[in-house]
Amino acid sequence: MIFLRQSLTIAVKDLRAELRSKEAINASLSFAIVILLLFSFAFDPSSEQTREISGGLLWLVFAFAGALVLNRSFARELTNDCLEALIASPVSGAALFLGKALSNFLVLIAIELLSLPVFGIFYNVRWTGQFWTLMMILLLATWGLTVIGTVFSALTVNLRLRELMLPTLVYPILIPALLPAIQLTSAVIAGQPLTADLYAGLRLLIAFNIIFTALALGLVETILVG
Repeated sequence: MIFLRQSLTIAVKDLRAELRSKEAINASLSFAIVILLLFSFAFDPSSEQTREISGGLLWLVFAFAGALVLNRSFARELTNDCLEALIASPVSGAALFLGKALSNFLVLIAIELLSLPVFGIFYNVRWTGQFWTLMMILLLATWGLTVIGTVFSALTVNLRLRELMLPTLVYPILIPALLPAIQLTSAVIAGQPLTADLYAGLRLLIAFNIIFTALALGLVETILVG
């Protein structure tokens, strides 16, 4: 209970700080909308091919827009040595990580939900046909992106080029999660039922989240203190 209370306290603190400044939210959402708009000029919104690659387009936008949010996760604590104070506090490294991951996760989900209607308008796609299945895929894949991004945000927080290093490190590791997320999203938007291959991708997403969440909780103390 103490662990969960500490994690929720950190999450609420970060959400309040983000809602007060809205720096990451505004930058990430603006980036997502601009990229969707630019891609709409590059592809024919009425073509069947565009619908087939819709999952790839969405997750490309979500992954790059998410980096803007995740990069701020620990960087905002550098002001007035707040990060050193958090590390020295009674809050465990795992609780600190989980709190920041929850905060990032909620912000990313909000940005994705705001981007989906824009995507539907620009690409003439009806994405609400299997709404709850799509939401499940978004939640699973976004948690994987959040866990990896939050860990590497802690790892690169003191680097001068952290804005460049974070996506460079995160995206290769995310490939096992992004590939099934793209396939599942494309199928759901196209109105296709989930086949055995797609269920295998769903199981891969779940396994990815479990494995990397456990690794992150176990290693974050070493990353922060070391």
